[in-house]
Amino acid sequence: MHRLRPRILVDVSKIDMSTTLLGYKMQSPIIVAPTGIHKYAHPEGEVVTARAAAACNTLMVLSFSSSRKLEDVASSCNSLRFYQLYVYKNREVSATLVRRAEKYGFKAIVLTVDTPRLGRREKDIKNKCPLSFFLYIYLPSFGLFSFYFSYSFIAVNFCGSDLEAFASQTLDPSLCWKDIEWLRSITSLPIILKGITTAEDAINAVELGVSGIVVSNHGARQLDYSPATISVLEEVVKAVSGAVPVLLDGGVRRGTDVFKALALGAKAVLVGRPILYGLAAKGENGVKSVIKMLQGELELTMALCGTPSINAITRKHVQTEGDILRSLL
Repeated sequence: MHRLRPRILVDVSKIDMSTTLLGYKMQSPIIVAPTGIHKYAHPEGEVVTARAAAACNTLMVLSFSSSRKLEDVASSCNSLRFYQLYVYKNREVSATLVRRAEKYGFKAIVLTVDTPRLGRREKDIKNKCPLSFFLYIYLPSFGLFSFYFSYSFIAVNFCGSDLEAFASQTLDPSLCWKDIEWLRSITSLPIILKGITTAEDAINAVELGVSGIVVSNHGARQLDYSPATISVLEEVVKAVSGAVPVLLDGGVRRGTDVFKALALGAKAVLVGRPILYGLAAKGENGVKSVIKMLQGELELTMALCGTPSINAITRKHVQTEGDILRSLL
């Protein structure tokens, strides 16, 4: 449980939600998270999402599982974009995508590090997410069919969902800390690690010179009993000690959630599912509505908590269960 601690009699006639990340200015600390296959929600997929993010002057992290080519997204609008990366067994697949992202103006690589194997996603197993439809929508985004057919994954004897079988054939479970150097060797873009939930891993990341960390539990779909990201955010922030920006994703549904994350040390938050809901409901206008709704709620929360700017939000503006327990000792 996290409660807000509002301060009163502060001039909040003007509220400034703007912030910067890796030197890039944004209207607010609300970022579009990398979520896959937007064509499931809208025929134009990620192109529509990118336009909405650009209209709201915020950052979009394009998913590695995008249903549109990164070139299509890059040419659709003049938006600030990062690129999410998974590392596949065939490293040339990932390396080629990194080079394409760099060529087409993506400003950073967000490496997902919590998926050496796909978690047991019982809904996917129950629904039997059809591989044929998945490939029809997903693989065209790569433009790399020859790499994938070498795996012959279509002939796999499926024990769970079709997506699980696809992932087991492609994701590289040997990915480890030394491979950060491999990634650094193929790109000059900043590298952000997504999927860190412990101080130990945060320290390792900083020592390897990454440019940022995303505290993420993969939408709670990878590992049962993994902690809520808001509950481990402060641990990671303290371990990093300001060396790199720390971001948070997972469970952000209201402006008050954004405010709590900022008070606990996050530089910004990434929003996933709500963006997809808006995309499915009303396309580009739906995504813009979601972003603007969260921005409006954050602005109001800042005013009511006596914080006229993002820099004014401090640890003293939130109370955790740990704070309450310590006060009783």
